[in-house]
Amino acid sequence: MQIKLQPRNTPSQFWLILSPLVALLGTIFSGIILFSLNGKSPILALEILLISPLINPYAITEIIVQAAPILLIAVGLAICFHGKIWNIGAEGQFIIGAIFGSAVAIFFPNINNYSLLFFCLVAGIIGGAAWASIPALLKVQFNANEILTSLMLNYIAISLLNYSVRGPLQDTQGFNFPESAIFSEFATLPPLIPGTRLHLGIIFAAIAAIIVWLILSRSQFGFSVRVVGASVRAAEYAGINRKRIIWLSFLLSGSLAGLAGVCEVSGLIGQLRATVSPGYGFTAIIAAFIGRLNPLMIILSSLLLAQLYVGSELLQIKLGLPSALASIFQGILLLILLSTDLLIYNKILITNR
Repeated sequence: MQIKLQPRNTPSQFWLILSPLVALLGTIFSGIILFSLNGKSPILALEILLISPLINPYAITEIIVQAAPILLIAVGLAICFHGKIWNIGAEGQFIIGAIFGSAVAIFFPNINNYSLLFFCLVAGIIGGAAWASIPALLKVQFNANEILTSLMLNYIAISLLNYSVRGPLQDTQGFNFPESAIFSEFATLPPLIPGTRLHLGIIFAAIAAIIVWLILSRSQFGFSVRVVGASVRAAEYAGINRKRIIWLSFLLSGSLAGLAGVCEVSGLIGQLRATVSPGYGFTAIIAAFIGRLNPLMIILSSLLLAQLYVGSELLQIKLGLPSALASIFQGILLLILLSTDLLIYNKILITNR
């Protein structure tokens, strides 16, 4: 007996719908095993992880707050991934955006109006785009593998962050802690609801998702990106400039990641810290694939992954489990999803030798 995969003539709509459900159920089953191995009640742990964040008003606002940077980054990555342009450097672009925005807030504290906030946001966008332009340039000019170049730049960005908060951007009156001075009122995003951490960056994320959806589904640029992703030869035959698509995709993706970074420091933290990101750039990759690279679906996947962050924090508080469980569940979810996605384009064929 021989088992092999046979390509389908058309993608399976059945598995297109079923594979996310299978991935979610598989993740829950894996969680049961993990909780049991740690000597915790699986039912209680799953309740804390999945249900408690949805019945606590404060936890709900925290889910929305943590979903915002994931959503901003993920919709930018969706542009790249549609064109088979593998930008894995969103984490670094997020960090550089946070550094650039923080530098403006710290070096120009005497601007006593909200033009300072505008300049901070623009600086963050420019920083993210500039960092994304490096792998774009290497890809276009030298055909360097963008997976490796963008991934390695993440570690350089982390080193620059550590240098910044211990050097030029460190608070001179902060008792040598690796963090900047607190931003002024005019360099922080105003809260949407008093008493919560909801801020204007959430609105930016929602608007970005809608705009990117319109770009990908209604614009000539979006059509060109999809053609390049489907077939490079077809794109060349149609007269589509692939290098231009690579440049624009990287710049748009980096700009949104940089905006997410500056919104994080201006909206939540109010200063630059060495721990500005818990890994949003990598989580956004998972969110983009769970959302099928559809910006509107990515809204839901970002909320789901943010719920895992909040639920894992509750697990740490109530059961003493490490908060790193969120990353474990995210990895399991993506692994199962990619495995079941094989059945969308292939069917299992069992034959005798």
